[in-house]
Amino acid sequence: MGTINDIIQVTHNDHLNYYELHTTKKTGEPGHYYFASRALTTDGLELRRKKSRCDGVAVFVLVGEKRDRVLLIRQFRWPIGQYVYEFPAGLVEEGESYTEAAVREVYEETGLRLTPVPADPMFTRPYYMTDGMTDECCAMVYGYAEGDVRDQHLEDSEEIEVVMADRAEARRILRTERMAGNCALQLMHFISDPEPFGFLKGSEADAGQAAGRE
Repeated sequence: MGTINDIIQVTHNDHLNYYELHTTKKTGEPGHYYFASRALTTDGLELRRKKSRCDGVAVFVLVGEKRDRVLLIRQFRWPIGQYVYEFPAGLVEEGESYTEAAVREVYEETGLRLTPVPADPMFTRPYYMTDGMTDECCAMVYGYAEGDVRDQHLEDSEEIEVVMADRAEARRILRTERMAGNCALQLMHFISDPEPFGFLKGSEADAGQAAGRE
C-alpha cells in the first residue's frame, strides 16, 4: 500500500478546497495526488481525522394526495453549464443533524414542508460521492412533503425549477435528461416499485426481529 508523506492545501475557500498529496507509491517511487474536499483546513480532512463526516444531504421526497409523484429540482450547475435534474439537497450546517438539514433544504429550495420517514441507518448513513476525487460524504433522507411551491428562500446563485414528476415523466427524465447519479438510481426504484418506501418498512421489521433473537 502507498503512503502519504505530506498534505498541501492549495486553495482557501469557504465551501470547497483543493489539496495536493505527496506520496510514496506501492513501488517505492514518489508520487502526487490531487483532490477536493469540503474541509476548510488539512486538519478537517478525513485522511487526518480517520472518521467520516456528513458533509451534505439529498432528499427523496414523495408528494401528492396519493404520494405518487417524486419531488425533483431542475438546477443550473456551473461545472456542467447546463440544467441538471436532482433531488433537493445541500450542505449540513455546523451543529445540524442531516435530518434537520433535509427539512431546511427542502423548504429553502421548494417552499414545501418535509416530514421525514424513519429508516434503518444503512439507508440513511453518509456514503462517499466520488471517492477518487473527494472525501465528501452525503446522506440520504426519505420523506413526504406538503405545501405550496415558493422560491423566495433561494440564494442569488441558485437557479431552480421545482418538478413534481409522475412515473411517466420520471421515465422521460431518465431517458433524455442530465441527472445527478444518486437521483437517477432512486428514480429507477421509484418507477419500478408501486410502494417506493416499502423497503424502509421492511428494514425496520428485520431490525426488530434481529433484536428479538439476541
